[in-house]
Amino acid sequence: MKRGIWRGLLPVCVLLMLAGLLTACGGGEETVETPSPQVTQTPPVESPSPEPLPYVNPLTGEGCEVDLSGQRPIAIMLNNLKKALPQLGVSQADIIYEVPAEGGITRMLALYQSVEGVGEIGSVRSARDYYVSLALGHDAVYLHAGGSPGAYTAIKEWGVTALDCVNGPYEGTLFWRDQERRRTMGLEHSVLTSGEVIQELLPTYSRVELEHPDGFDTGLSFAEDGTPAGGEPAQTVSVRFSSYKTGVFTYDEESGQYLVEEYDAPYVDGNTGEQVAVTNVLVLFTDISAIPGDTSGRLSVRTTGEGTGYFACGGQYIPIRWEKLSHDSPMTYARTDGTPLELGVGSSYINIVAQGAQVTLE
Repeated sequence: MKRGIWRGLLPVCVLLMLAGLLTACGGGEETVETPSPQVTQTPPVESPSPEPLPYVNPLTGEGCEVDLSGQRPIAIMLNNLKKALPQLGVSQADIIYEVPAEGGITRMLALYQSVEGVGEIGSVRSARDYYVSLALGHDAVYLHAGGSPGAYTAIKEWGVTALDCVNGPYEGTLFWRDQERRRTMGLEHSVLTSGEVIQELLPTYSRVELEHPDGFDTGLSFAEDGTPAGGEPAQTVSVRFSSYKTGVFTYDEESGQYLVEEYDAPYVDGNTGEQVAVTNVLVLFTDISAIPGDTSGRLSVRTTGEGTGYFACGGQYIPIRWEKLSHDSPMTYARTDGTPLELGVGSSYINIVAQGAQVTLE
């Protein structure tokens, strides 16, 4: 009997519970709303601009952490015979001069305001008087391995600080012979030095003054963007030194530099395996002729006086004029209207060629 009563009441209880639930869900007198969270907009934090470096490399215009302006640069005579490649340490040179030598070949003078961290440099080759003149114009300490009679005369008469691997006490210390190069390339192509050794030994040589005289001026000016106003396109610069050697400089938009090629291949630094790249490309025309009576076919190259040329930077070029008042004066550059030329901040490659040499800019 009791079980029957509960069965009768169960549907009623269920209905009452459902009614209560419906009232609670939809029919209450008060609705409590949850407030939306307040979102605070934080302004983006801008990264502070890097502080400009306090000093400037006088050969490149680039900022540096130490004052190098009073320090004499190092000028190193480099082989450029095809069989002796790759050269070492050239990608870190501040300025490279390339000038013809006998037999249609060229040699290079690599100039470093500082050799710190450069690694091995070479192969080091013999001097010529016109390279001596270029080094002296920078008041550089000149490193070479042998030289022509004219070079030795110039070193003595002009008072050049020159350190010679062949006719000096420096082989085995400042210079050494790389045995693998000696075996595969020959004795004359095996001389090396290094930035570390130069830094270690030069201060120990009593005859080597490491500082410029007061008031020394490089004669160079720089602009952050050296692209010449009013210039013509120079995406590619081709400089023909001889039937043996043509240099090619191709502008790379991404880096803002010219990638260097020679012998139909990238010009590579053997230390890093990377192609050499420079900000500025200069071509200077001068008088070049064979030295009368020289049985080795050596050349006379005029490095003083004045002349014409081209300057390429940022994919553009303009005609320029160059001037070097004396062997111990710096090389200076100007636009054709006489306005001093501003190079782009960075390294430079200076090609010195004969009047009428084939130069293509396009």
